[in-house]
Amino acid sequence: MEQMALISSLKHTGPVIKKDQPDDSYKFQPLPEPSGSYPYQLSIHDVVPGIADDKMVFHMVGDTGSIRNPGSQRRIAALMAAQYKALSRADKPKFLYHLGDVVYNYGEAQNYYEQFFEPYSLYPGPIFAIAGNHDSDVNPAAAMPYQSLDAFTTVFCDTVSRPVMLSRRIDRKSMPQPNIYWTMDTPLAIIVGLHTNVPKYGVVTSEQREWFMEELRSADMQRPDKTIILCMHHAPYSADINHGASLPMIDFLEGVFEETGIRPDMVFSGHVHNYQRFSKQYDDLTMMPYIVAGTGGFDELHPIALTDNTGFTAEDSRFDGVSLEYSCDTRHGFLKIAVEKINNGLTLTGEYYTAAYEDENTAVLTDSFVVKI
Repeated sequence: MEQMALISSLKHTGPVIKKDQPDDSYKFQPLPEPSGSYPYQLSIHDVVPGIADDKMVFHMVGDTGSIRNPGSQRRIAALMAAQYKALSRADKPKFLYHLGDVVYNYGEAQNYYEQFFEPYSLYPGPIFAIAGNHDSDVNPAAAMPYQSLDAFTTVFCDTVSRPVMLSRRIDRKSMPQPNIYWTMDTPLAIIVGLHTNVPKYGVVTSEQREWFMEELRSADMQRPDKTIILCMHHAPYSADINHGASLPMIDFLEGVFEETGIRPDMVFSGHVHNYQRFSKQYDDLTMMPYIVAGTGGFDELHPIALTDNTGFTAEDSRFDGVSLEYSCDTRHGFLKIAVEKINNGLTLTGEYYTAAYEDENTAVLTDSFVVKI
């Protein structure tokens, strides 16, 4: 116990930069054509019936794909399915929002049955998604040449919802998301999903940047009746040893926030295979949570960097005001998010569940947070 406490005390308590990382911008992949029309918005009512005007609950998870050890992926999918079935009608999640990396190591069609359709065959609700770097990457040794995101768009960005050949006999239809980057409109929340491409620290095109600014302006006009939730695969802030923080994503977001004068209420991401909850205090004293939830199943989890590891630094002005409030780097897990109208205001409650040490078929509440909008 003393040794574990000592290790914990040596962990970084804020984001870090991983030193001496090579430039892999050459991995950038062009985006496919949108399946819907600009501005790529989808009403939740078109897909999920029965969304209430006073409360909405949904699951969120990232980095679920697994090739070497599928046990963790299946376990997390089963835990979410069990929770879905056990909760009362008012508290039952209406859908799952996936934060990217549905399949590994490349976004090949042949991987979707074993890494997505089969593990999630028992999940009762619809599944929406943004693409991760592995979903977007192309296998140069593939027997059948394909374009980036071919399989992802077949499964998630269809023009209508219909049976998918990749699912074989499993009854999960395609989703009619209008584009690789897109916005979900719900009675209580506007969920904006960015596409951050393949390179290790993410890339956002200028065209998508312009779209994102317009979506923020449009969403801001619906405040305070709706909260703005931003989802992106690459984590802006992280203290892990495999990636560390993404300075390009921080610069991208802060540039947009400054230019528009608008910020979302929360940012969710995956990419890093652990759970981290950061808070960032801005100059106007607003506190904004940045949540990393990439523990959906990939067998290799990413530890938090230790302060005596010289391969990392926390010295960067872009980390000012950012604190790591909580982290879990030893267990796979998932999020349950509830947006509720309370006393004429909105409250967002997040609960992070992990597979229990004693019984991995049981979900344990590990962290929770509340954001008053």
